[in-house]
Amino acid sequence: MTLNRRDFLKTSFGAAGLAVTAGLAGCATTQTGSAGPKVVVVGAGFGGAAFSRYLKMWAPTANVTLIEPNAKFTSCPYSNTVLAGINKMEDITHPYDYLKKAVDNFVPDTVTAIDTTKQTVTTAGGRTFAYDKLVLAGGIELLFDKVQGYDAEAQKTVMHAWKAGPQTATLRKQLEAMPDGGTFVMSVPMAPYRCPPGPYERACMVASYFKQAKPKSKIIILDGNPDIASKKPLFVAAWTRHFGYGTDNSMIDFRGNNQPRAVDVKKMMVSTEFDDVKGDVINVVPPMRAAEVCGLAGVRDGSGGNWCTIDYRTFESKVVKNVHILGDSALTNFPKSGSVANNTGKMCAYALSEQFAGRPFDPAPVVTNTCYSGTGMGTAFHVATVFRWDEAKQSMVPPKDANGISSAESELEMAFMESWAKNVWADTLGLPESYNFTAKG
Repeated sequence: MTLNRRDFLKTSFGAAGLAVTAGLAGCATTQTGSAGPKVVVVGAGFGGAAFSRYLKMWAPTANVTLIEPNAKFTSCPYSNTVLAGINKMEDITHPYDYLKKAVDNFVPDTVTAIDTTKQTVTTAGGRTFAYDKLVLAGGIELLFDKVQGYDAEAQKTVMHAWKAGPQTATLRKQLEAMPDGGTFVMSVPMAPYRCPPGPYERACMVASYFKQAKPKSKIIILDGNPDIASKKPLFVAAWTRHFGYGTDNSMIDFRGNNQPRAVDVKKMMVSTEFDDVKGDVINVVPPMRAAEVCGLAGVRDGSGGNWCTIDYRTFESKVVKNVHILGDSALTNFPKSGSVANNTGKMCAYALSEQFAGRPFDPAPVVTNTCYSGTGMGTAFHVATVFRWDEAKQSMVPPKDANGISSAESELEMAFMESWAKNVWADTLGLPESYNFTAKG
């Protein structure tokens, strides 16, 4: 008899499942559903949602509890199109309805404590969940205290919009209210940070809006990095073509080595080591590190205690057993992108499903990244990379030859960008073929 993957897991799981669950810590909230190993997932973004869906497909007897505080999924990739006026917030916001049906327990709550010795997770609502495997997919924590004056009161005026949602909508409203001839001051944090090309795409999208609605306006980019940190030739070409970059009439003023040190909301000023820059709208993205839940679990061990080192083959923390880290929180040589989070979520699901079935995981994994950037009202470009496991280096490495990268921006690439967004949303959230997407390129 020939068994497919799911049938094999069903028939072989019993003994392996007993081995995995032996020694599980006691008293905790009852987790209904499947009787197999308890897997608690924190965060239902691209990584956590994709992991949860695929683990249930590949290891259906695993008991998956997914904890997520947000009522709906809002996509960071593609959110800059909202700032351009191409899309609205509802176009990049999707329900968790289908994901809820895929997992055993969907918990709308916030994690407040993690005990990696007892292997329990506690939420703000007072519930405690036991786990055999804990998967942290919480994204990033923004370090506002690294920018003087960027306190809770300043955050009401100065948007970062680096976690798509209400901040994105507010920043769009601020841009709409800005007078023609005004100045938009935006910043880029020092690498590593979420979505390396994101700030430069943001400049393109806002400049595209200004070109149509506020042609006398200017954008000042204060970049903590010495130079454009991602896709430089393509962005420079787009800025030159669309916005006069490199000329006296450039709409974009790029300033490298200008990390914001302070903000003054009353004066609407951003200060760096070199300049005090005034703006009509200020968009400061502070430095960042692995999500707060990673701190609760004690897994922020790399890069000065800011990011989480992992075993690339299983995404397990190198310092705490049975804790796996997905997406932006991990210290890797992958870009911190939605594409990587989605793909690594599936890779981790595969590795755990193999372990649960008593089989070895893939010793030579492959991770792909595809990243589109909008450059104008109807143009975009992309970069695509395949990372492969290098046994000698004990790391994932990109190819020695050139990555897949657009030769130039085009309208066709913008159509591809729209298609990519809809496909990755559907794959992450389990959206059906009949789902009504409204997003456009």
